[in-house]
Amino acid sequence: MTAALADLTSTLTRNARIGAEDVLAMRRLVWADASVSREEADALMALNTACPVQAPEWIDYFVEVMTDYIVRQQQPEGYVDAAKAEWLMQWIDTDGRVDSRGELELLVKVLETAVSVPASLRSYALKQIEAAVLTGSGLTRRERVDGNGSLDAACINTTEVELLKRVIYAQGGTGGWIVSTEEADMLFRLKDATLGAANGDGWADLFVHAVANHLMAHRNYETLSRDDQMRIDTYAADTNVHIGRFFRRMVGLEKTALPASVIAIPGEIGDEQAAAADRALTPAEIRWTVDHIREDGRYDAMEKALVAFLRNEGVVPKTAGI
Repeated sequence: MTAALADLTSTLTRNARIGAEDVLAMRRLVWADASVSREEADALMALNTACPVQAPEWIDYFVEVMTDYIVRQQQPEGYVDAAKAEWLMQWIDTDGRVDSRGELELLVKVLETAVSVPASLRSYALKQIEAAVLTGSGLTRRERVDGNGSLDAACINTTEVELLKRVIYAQGGTGGWIVSTEEADMLFRLKDATLGAANGDGWADLFVHAVANHLMAHRNYETLSRDDQMRIDTYAADTNVHIGRFFRRMVGLEKTALPASVIAIPGEIGDEQAAAADRALTPAEIRWTVDHIREDGRYDAMEKALVAFLRNEGVVPKTAGI
């Protein structure tokens, strides 16, 4: 880190404030060499924590530069490794929860931008939002105050609906646009905790369509592991490959150069029969759905809407019992 950047961060920390003009100065000092060092990343995270008064320009810049450091500045690009995920969680979890809007936006942006993230990071983001809904406190609730000045711990607001949607359908999630069991379980917990509340627009729609996605989605593609992607990148970067040998590999005569997970990819990715089979609920999926519906002893309006949607899609057998 340069002396000029150290002086600027020191001054801003003492003032506990970051203005628009400070962001311009920061842009000139960081990324001067088109990259962000670990020391600079630590300094920016510390500065964000130390300055509760922040110009909107700072949040945009902070998210932009930190996403670049976390997601793009390693090999293979787009794959967040366990070390960086742990580094990020340690910085933003000093008191058990996300403390600034910049941190929360960074967390969600990393999930949206990355090809793949460790499961621990995705779970951490979901828990932050779930905790805000269930406790009525936290970053997403700081500006949500009802008529008598208290927070409702059994309500999901519009901000949380949008955050949940972004995290659940983030590219770096378990299956990208496919909703995982962990995410569907959480949606049922939130639904049970907020029944009858003045919830934000879109909550019921998100619940129904996200849970239906979990039950019906067809998984015809798995994100490559970080190790396999590194092997492919190494293979592609081999500048010593003879042109003839390259084409022999392309037609499969030297498949040993590629990861087994790539060699095993079927030729017919768009298998309509497989997609139709995945859409129909299996006995295990029906049992999972019934168990969640019966868990609190109520058959509420949102559960009825989910079952109606599944029946309308023709994926629930008449003998399913729901």
